[in-house]
Amino acid sequence: MKILYLEDDLNLSQTVEEYLNENGFEVVCVYDGDEALDLLYSSNFDLLIFDVQVPNLDGFSLLKLLREANIKTPAIFTTSRNTIDDLSLGYDVGADDYLKKPFALKELHLRIKAILKREYGMSQSIIKISDSVSFNTNTQKIYLNGTPYEINQKESELLKLLIKHNNSCVVFDTIFETVWSFDETHSEQSLRTYIKNLRKILGKDKIISIKTKGYMFV
Repeated sequence: MKILYLEDDLNLSQTVEEYLNENGFEVVCVYDGDEALDLLYSSNFDLLIFDVQVPNLDGFSLLKLLREANIKTPAIFTTSRNTIDDLSLGYDVGADDYLKKPFALKELHLRIKAILKREYGMSQSIIKISDSVSFNTNTQKIYLNGTPYEINQKESELLKLLIKHNNSCVVFDTIFETVWSFDETHSEQSLRTYIKNLRKILGKDKIISIKTKGYMFV
């Protein structure tokens, strides 16, 4: 999932970015409200995390403008402003959650997962392949040490199939029946290309060729 993070405290911004990257999110950091607004009019994000007291355009005003422009991307405020009036204003301008500073990184992660589960049904979409590799089946991105690699629809279906049958050979007929729809003609050359592309990201040793039979994910 792609997150826009607005925070003018550079140390906190870097800490949160690194933590979320390690947990499979793609994070774009900005440091003032005007910069965030410009980016949101030109790019798409799955979640917004806004500090309130930032230079130029504050977080409350920024989200109000976005909601008025019918941009409905889920948003979390992170702020030291913690009065009832501040909380009420945050929700009034369209926030989905409000996290008071200082906060634990784990708590932020839990709140993000709760929002994404509600908004996108993401509870089962992240497949952890190893400590350094995860696969987001919703966005069709593989994260290697926090770096996202986008794959196409058929590569995504192929990878899901191989992971589902981890350490077992998936025969060619099963692959063709699963990855290609009934009205498509399957292609052995295309399959080899998809396998090659996945190996470039995951490493050659993760997908083994079983001669004349199929492939195995290990």
